Amino acid sequence: MSRLRNDFLWGAATAPHQTEGNNINSDWWARELLAPGMEPSGDAVDSYHRYREDMRLLADAGLNSYRFGIEWARIEPRPGMFSRAELAHYRRMIDTALELGLTPVVTLHHFSSPRWFAEEGGWTNDRAVDRFVSYVETVTRILDGVEWVATINEPNMLAMMTMLQDAMRSGDVAEWKSPTVDGEAERQRIAANLPVPEPKYGHRFVAVHHAVRDIVRERTGAKVGWTIANQALTATPGNEDKLREVRYAAEDLYLEGSVGDDFVGVQSYSSQKVDANGVVPHPDHPDNTLTGAAYRPDALGIAVRHAWESTGLPILVTENGIATADDERRIQYTREALSHLIQAAQDGTDVRGYLHWSALDNYEWGHWEPTFGLIAVDRETFERRPKPSLGWLGAVARSGGASLTAG
Repeated sequence: MSRLRNDFLWGAATAPHQTEGNNINSDWWARELLAPGMEPSGDAVDSYHRYREDMRLLADAGLNSYRFGIEWARIEPRPGMFSRAELAHYRRMIDTALELGLTPVVTLHHFSSPRWFAEEGGWTNDRAVDRFVSYVETVTRILDGVEWVATINEPNMLAMMTMLQDAMRSGDVAEWKSPTVDGEAERQRIAANLPVPEPKYGHRFVAVHHAVRDIVRERTGAKVGWTIANQALTATPGNEDKLREVRYAAEDLYLEGSVGDDFVGVQSYSSQKVDANGVVPHPDHPDNTLTGAAYRPDALGIAVRHAWESTGLPILVTENGIATADDERRIQYTREALSHLIQAAQDGTDVRGYLHWSALDNYEWGHWEPTFGLIAVDRETFERRPKPSLGWLGAVARSGGASLTAG
């Protein structure tokens, strides 16, 4: 048997900017055409209007949870001007999830910010913490009944992007790069080959997180944490000290920032090695995914174990998946990843849930080609077409994971 908790969350995840469409007041909307080769999000997959259909597909398949985000740029399109209509929209999303039997896992910030916030200087501006606190204080009004709240998605990736933005302002970097892929090589490569963020940026995000987590906890009663991009880094022979150095700046600083939280979100897709020079880029290989990442379903077990050993906090897998056009390969990857997750749970890791990335094929931060979804979407008609992987994961969920060990 899988030995997973009876209240284990089985679900899928999305982000607002990647799915909603027409997020015209966000910094990402303004940034999308700055870099050569980046595509606009446009209507995305129109989940702003079709969220009920999306949630129903997940629930009907047998999943019991849905992670989605609240878009700050919609809530506060101008400084200090909060939209009651948009607050009501996201409250309807929460109510819909609860109505359909889906436990909502709500993310308060998933990469995109109001355009005015970016123009003020973004996260390094002196007013940034106060601005985010004000937003969080407002949005907590609609979170009744929400049991899981993530303050910030992948602060380590956000720190890297903030560092690159500062480098652009100073002229040290000529152009913006997508956090998902870049198109400089013939084969697109994963953003994990981008630079490791300097710790000063990470400390900023830890301060932001700490400024709001108690606000959320006290006003809602929800479990509060944040979600961290876990690279499942391993050392090449003789480079264990370099691994510790690199992993601290890339990941462990943020895991330390989780101390005092109720859970930590683990987001893992692949694994990379660290040599004397740092993180080794993913080598070209026929099995690489559509983002150029190595096919490493075992990364999830590595990441979960490291997060557990580093924090002692309950683990919620808030993202795990594969960019592929071959849905059978998606099932194979997910089956293998879940086997490593279940083994970690059997070994004592406190794992509370698995949320697949992603529910839908969506906008991957400048690109449409990488498809992670359990559900395909026709971008002309917005017709949803569930893939076999959705039904497969739903069956796993209904069995509590037992179907994995039954073959």
